[in-house]
Amino acid sequence: MDITVQELRQKLEAGDQFIFIDVREPHEYEEFNLGARLLPLGGIVNTIIELQDNKDDEIVVHCRSGARSGQAQAMLTSQGFTNVRNLTGGVLAWMDAYGKDKP
Repeated sequence: MDITVQELRQKLEAGDQFIFIDVREPHEYEEFNLGARLLPLGGIVNTIIELQDNKDDEIVVHCRSGARSGQAQAMLTSQGFTNVRNLTGGVLAWMDAYGKDKP
């Protein structure tokens, strides 16, 4: 299941509780981020171990365009996570819609 930038912004502004993960690389995160926890895709296997207690919690993953976070979504889902959402279009879609404005 995916999430749009509009839906994500509403969730962030409302203070909804969910796990928010950015799977980009550190240099990308430093340039601009949405406030998610940085867990680069290459280390997602370690992340799966850390997140075992959150298998049924909502997890939103994002990257630059949605491709890497799609891979992270597939990996998490294959490990039994039930509510992993990929940000459609990633940070690029966010910047198209809102520029560098963060909620």
